[in-house]
Amino acid sequence: MIEFDRVSRRYGDLDAIRNLNLTLARGEMAFLTGHSGAGKSTLLRLLLLLDRPTGGEIRVNGERTASIPARSVPSYRRRFGVVFQEHRLLFDRSVHDNVALPLVMAGFSPRDSARRVRAALDKVGLLGSERSNPATLSGGEQQRVGIARAVVARPEFLIADEPTGNLDPQLSAEIMGLFEAFNQVGVTVLVATHDLPLISRMRHRIITLKAGLLAGTVAN
Repeated sequence: MIEFDRVSRRYGDLDAIRNLNLTLARGEMAFLTGHSGAGKSTLLRLLLLLDRPTGGEIRVNGERTASIPARSVPSYRRRFGVVFQEHRLLFDRSVHDNVALPLVMAGFSPRDSARRVRAALDKVGLLGSERSNPATLSGGEQQRVGIARAVVARPEFLIADEPTGNLDPQLSAEIMGLFEAFNQVGVTVLVATHDLPLISRMRHRIITLKAGLLAGTVAN
């Protein structure tokens, strides 16, 4: 469970998030939307401890993130898989090596890492591209590599920031379908997106921010 309890984040004279109360249940999938500058990216940064609140409290499964010391932040972040709009892939490495990066950083053995990478690529439909260079793949396939990398360590939470921003409607729907598939096996999923036509057709809660405030939450 993720809980934002009266959370605020101020940058100089700008209130990026103001007195936000929000709960994401364990195993839930939800969408986070709002205009540019509404506070979506700030919320994700706070959740991932890339930034800290200036007010209020964030709890993850009951643990106060404010009590997590700097030395424990890398361990905390390993509970999250993160997917970006820009794929952030390394084009001097194979698809396999890109997906394996979180496992290498976490100290997995080469044998266990290879098994997990193949399983993750199979789930996103790219097992046959394991030895390819990501530069040879389409935009949608590159995003799938990014998703495989995000889930290869079997995270508890999957966070995505505008993951379909550069994709056409059909590919966007396929990517959202992948998020749903991971949610169906128990992963808690939060997707920040502007794609209202797509998410309005999906049966998941839509959380809307406006000028750093919670403007509404709708259960589809």
